[in-house]
Amino acid sequence: MKAAAFAATAIVLFSTGPAAAADRTGHDGVHHGAPCGPDASLLGFSDGLDKATFQDTAVSGLSALALTGRSGALALVDNIGATPARVYDLDLTTDRRGVSVGVRGVTVLKRPDGTPYTGADFDGEGLVAERGGSILAGSESEPSIRRFRLADGRQTATFEVPARFRVAPAGQAAANQTFEALAATPDHRVLYAGMEGPLSADGRDSQGRGLQRILRYDGREGRTYTPTTQYAYRTDPGLGLVELVALGGDQLLALERGFTAGVGNTVRVYRVSATGVPDVSGVESLATLTDPRAWLGKLLLVDVVACPPSGATAKQPQPNPLLDNIEGMALGGRLPGGRQLLYLLSDDNANPAQTTRVYALSVALRPEPELTGRALLSATAYQPGPVSGTQLAPTPVNGVTPPFPGQPIPGFSAVIPMRAGDRSGDRLLAMPDNGFGAKNNSADFLLRAYDIEPRYRTGEVLVRGVLSFRDPDRKVPFPIVNDDTADRLLTGADLDIESLARDARGDLWIGDEFGPYLIRTDRTGTVLQAPIPLPDGAKSPQSPDLAPGETPTVPASRGFEAMAASRDGWTLYPILEGAKTDDPDQRRRVVYEFDVRANRYTGRTWSFRVDDPSLVVGDAAVLDGRRLLLIERDNAMGPQSLVKRLVVTDLDGAAADGTLPRRTAVDLMRIADPDGVSTPARPGEYGVGPLFSFPLQSVESVLPLAGDRVLVANDNNFPGNDGRIPGRADDTELIVLDVPGLR
Repeated sequence: MKAAAFAATAIVLFSTGPAAAADRTGHDGVHHGAPCGPDASLLGFSDGLDKATFQDTAVSGLSALALTGRSGALALVDNIGATPARVYDLDLTTDRRGVSVGVRGVTVLKRPDGTPYTGADFDGEGLVAERGGSILAGSESEPSIRRFRLADGRQTATFEVPARFRVAPAGQAAANQTFEALAATPDHRVLYAGMEGPLSADGRDSQGRGLQRILRYDGREGRTYTPTTQYAYRTDPGLGLVELVALGGDQLLALERGFTAGVGNTVRVYRVSATGVPDVSGVESLATLTDPRAWLGKLLLVDVVACPPSGATAKQPQPNPLLDNIEGMALGGRLPGGRQLLYLLSDDNANPAQTTRVYALSVALRPEPELTGRALLSATAYQPGPVSGTQLAPTPVNGVTPPFPGQPIPGFSAVIPMRAGDRSGDRLLAMPDNGFGAKNNSADFLLRAYDIEPRYRTGEVLVRGVLSFRDPDRKVPFPIVNDDTADRLLTGADLDIESLARDARGDLWIGDEFGPYLIRTDRTGTVLQAPIPLPDGAKSPQSPDLAPGETPTVPASRGFEAMAASRDGWTLYPILEGAKTDDPDQRRRVVYEFDVRANRYTGRTWSFRVDDPSLVVGDAAVLDGRRLLLIERDNAMGPQSLVKRLVVTDLDGAAADGTLPRRTAVDLMRIADPDGVSTPARPGEYGVGPLFSFPLQSVESVLPLAGDRVLVANDNNFPGNDGRIPGRADDTELIVLDVPGLR
């Protein structure tokens, strides 16, 4: 970096001084900055490069950033008129005082014959610093990827670009929408070149999302890189892909950016996974891809609009004055507490109304979750008891014809440890719901919970015993199917049991959807008191308490699908699966608090907001303290499944209006299976292999185990679901995941 191309002038540093954003210390005692979200904080920013000059050149149009050492960085200039293509050598540091940045040299990029490239034929947008004193620069003009020596700026190599990626009419790319992003893995064995916009054959979908391609190049540092793979990537509506960072192991960061006149910029950084994603080189149009597993997975890391402004000013309208035209991104070193430093850089386009700004963030980059265990209970594992399903039509459904020879296990709507406090997951008390989905077809289905033993080595589930829910002491005040029997066994026409918890005394608490009610039983399943209705009087259409002409405000099948119990067993947190019909915010799912000692609701509630009104909360469990782990899911199955995820929230972190924070911990449609736990695949089986998915309609059980392990199970809605193998009734699946950084 000290070659003649870098003039021996004094380094000029620009700093924000004390970082206005740097004002938070975490529970671990580590300084994290000002929160932008659960996994990102702003440490500071600097406008010191804005409209600066160096050696009679404008330090402007900076579109890419690459770190070169402890305090070194390079910034690439895009096509600023007829000025020479160039890269600036920066001194860049971040500490508790803020961000300091200065220019210490400039290199003009030249053709092999020594003549300079200019903005007329070189649009620098992507940058990789190599360890041998050279750089790789991506240009949007053609597009191209070239290698330059930093010592004299001369080009020494250029790499192949597939023909269809060239700007029309030579190819299918639009001008100024090609190689905006360039990244190398830490070992420099792989390059990724990302298209800012879609090829003409790919386009955008009906939601305005760009259907774009990321090219993978394989090679070695200092040598040739050859294109080998293409990945399908979907941007957010109206946004473009402007930068990538390669983390290694098929993991990346992606920077998406857009601009709306009169409103300003949108800038988001995503975690991206290529694990198990297929090569789409042979796909003529990405618009024909129907399987969500064919696309790169993405998980929001930070939306910059959520960061505190921290004293920033904007020269044009912005939703947050901190925002500008961010196009550069580089990952720095590790910070105390396990986070990493992430730099962002804005391109001012040589526009007086825009700002060149350097941002420093602290981000948490957790390894991707992995599948470590999977056990299946056959859909037709009938248990002793009366013939059931007699009220169903006697026609085949997914290969099964009612009635059934005994009691089926239609999946599990709740799973808790068989022994209180056991976090091994070796023995479980697993509870199905009301059987066949409605009051009028489930009168011969007995309400039970099963003592089960998942054996992950063999992939089977053993049923060790059964607990029958019953009301011999006539605590239930309304008529039930078995009213006149001694045991008064409860059936699916009496209650729709969906969630289960154990209190400090060992009693069981059930969340029901017909009331909705809370129901208390002893450890043998005997009802101990009358079902407890919602404190606000809300009822479902199936509620026995619904008066003639009364309008229900809890939709059918949207009652207490989820319920968590505090670690000490004295507090319950039942959660409505969906929104109340009269709630103006249809994304709200109400979390209640119930005091077990006082046997009443406390009157305190929280609001958990799902991403879309159509999504439901499938289950919840206390992770630690007052943090909950919830299932958020759609109602689809198989390739139509899009949202099956585990979300962490914190009751103590609620906003003033009771709205809870949220962090997606696991995308259940994208789980790494490096050890082949899910294979070999059965004929026609969907969602198994190196990329494992849980594409089952009703994902309804979650149980945190020891460490960072989590158990998840499904309700198979027997025999109606066939999300795993088309035409075959889904089995009940129990999976165990290792989720690094879960707690």
